[in-house]
Amino acid sequence: MTALLELVGVSKQFGTLTVLDSLNVSVQQGTALGIVGPNGAGKTTMLNILAGDLTPTHGKVLFDGTDITNMPSHERCQLGIGRTSQIPRPFEGLTVFENVLVGATFGRDKARVKTMQHEASMNALDRVGMTGKANVLAGRLTLLERKRLELGRALALEPSVLLLDEIAGGLTEMEVLELVDTIASIQQSGVTLVWIEHIVHALLKVVDQLLAIDYGKMLMIGDPQTVMASPAVQNVYMGAE
Repeated sequence: MTALLELVGVSKQFGTLTVLDSLNVSVQQGTALGIVGPNGAGKTTMLNILAGDLTPTHGKVLFDGTDITNMPSHERCQLGIGRTSQIPRPFEGLTVFENVLVGATFGRDKARVKTMQHEASMNALDRVGMTGKANVLAGRLTLLERKRLELGRALALEPSVLLLDEIAGGLTEMEVLELVDTIASIQQSGVTLVWIEHIVHALLKVVDQLLAIDYGKMLMIGDPQTVMASPAVQNVYMGAE
């Protein structure tokens, strides 16, 4: 079976600093991959390479078997690769609906007529529980609402793959649980997820596989509970002896 999204021998260097080192990762359609590792492990760099915000120094990025290594991020978006940012950056002077409409308008299918764009936007807001905030200015939202808006804007392009960068960061425990329920429902609808997160228990509620990396190298990938129980992962990620 061809992986939907794949890194093949991907390395990334900034000058003499190697941030990613020969990573080979395959994500099957409809699955959820979680990524853990200490600060500076290369997690966000990996996500930026998948999104097209960075180009690898060596290796290839494949989407449904097609080489997209040199494809820019906006074209990947139109292919169906959406992402959220670690720090939400909505258009604060626009309403929640208008923010999501940006994703629906310039995302996957630019040929959609306005009625279809509006329908996609309202559907995305419903999926993230923000319909009631549709006419609120984005600048007035709480942090949790901004995170939901990030999700909604990405979902409005109707992605095949959704890249999540520490979307649970900064939230209270109850807010994390609420957001996890939303993300789980997105994954259950058939959207493939690649999710970086420091809040490990949030990941474990959703992901099928867990990838642990350190200094840009793969430590282990596999069943999430097995990976987290690994002495090597605990030593690097959690500081266990």
